[in-house]
Amino acid sequence: MATPTFDTQLLLDGLGQGILIFAQNGKLIYENLAVRTLLGTDIAMLRSNGWSAATTLFKTAEPDPDKQLESYRIQTLTSLRPVRFHILLSGERIPCWASAISSEEGEICTMLSFDTPDWDALHELMTKFRTEMRDAVESTSGHIEIIEQLMKNKQIKDVETLAKRISGFTRLIQIHMKRVGRLESLMERLEDIRTGALKEALRGRKKKIALRTFLEDFEESLDEVDLVDPETDAHDHRSRVRIDVPSGVNIDAAPNYLTRILHDLLRNAIMYSMKATPITIQARVVGTNAQIDIRDEGYGIREKEYDRVFEAFQRARQPQIISEYGYGLNLYICKHEVEAMNGRIWFTSEENIGTTFSIMLPLWQENNASSSDSK
Repeated sequence: MATPTFDTQLLLDGLGQGILIFAQNGKLIYENLAVRTLLGTDIAMLRSNGWSAATTLFKTAEPDPDKQLESYRIQTLTSLRPVRFHILLSGERIPCWASAISSEEGEICTMLSFDTPDWDALHELMTKFRTEMRDAVESTSGHIEIIEQLMKNKQIKDVETLAKRISGFTRLIQIHMKRVGRLESLMERLEDIRTGALKEALRGRKKKIALRTFLEDFEESLDEVDLVDPETDAHDHRSRVRIDVPSGVNIDAAPNYLTRILHDLLRNAIMYSMKATPITIQARVVGTNAQIDIRDEGYGIREKEYDRVFEAFQRARQPQIISEYGYGLNLYICKHEVEAMNGRIWFTSEENIGTTFSIMLPLWQENNASSSDSK
């Protein structure tokens, strides 16, 4: 079968990344549709002035003169290996690659490729945040006014009655504030994922974790954590949790990230199961990894909704799940955080039987390169 041939320009226009290719003399010889969309009218300057215009237009995010566009070009032409960096374009930090490519005539050209920002998820999150903040401010202001009126109401002479009414309003204020705080935390985690800062943050935080001790401490701390939405009926979550972990298992992970991930998975197990049912956290060694299973006997997930579980802003549409307050972000974020620690996450579920979320993380190796991070 003959190898198909492609029109170079059509091939470049079919890419989601923005592409610019400069000849050895600095002339712009190729551009694609994605980069024209990204640069707008600035593309005309590149067509006219080539590489010299690129060095003016694409300022890197580094103040170091050795980390500017021209130095990256020299580096990639010398090593013939791609170099990754970030540029600042209209105030936006955009990931970029510089690569050396050879033409059929043997000329070494410079290719710049740009990740085109996906703002849909951020727009949806900001819309939710603005709505949450607006509701919180309006509700809090209204409740404060009512409290002030109650305090001035001379007809209420029973202190106990007044206290009950004020307590009810302060409870509503507390609910709004906790929701705003949780959403702000999700925004921070999502920002780390979207900007590529997550792996860099983990680099200095991964360490040797004795899994049994870690999970026992995790269980002990559950009384001090607000796992579920404040409007959900309060009850003893810790009494439902059973820990089954062998001793002597050490994993390579970031403790604070793992704690946050387990909180998110445990919150789901609590919210989407009956109060009296048990929740089990079980761990075992699988080859060179440790597998942690969080198992509930809850409502389960319908098979037709499996694809939505790890997507951003998606929630199962079962009545028991929709009735609980949530944003549809936690599992999306957990997946990225687990994978950034060189692990993976998946689930098995059966409707009306229960769900098990599983995390696989690497075992600690004494010669592990991250050993310096544990100091």
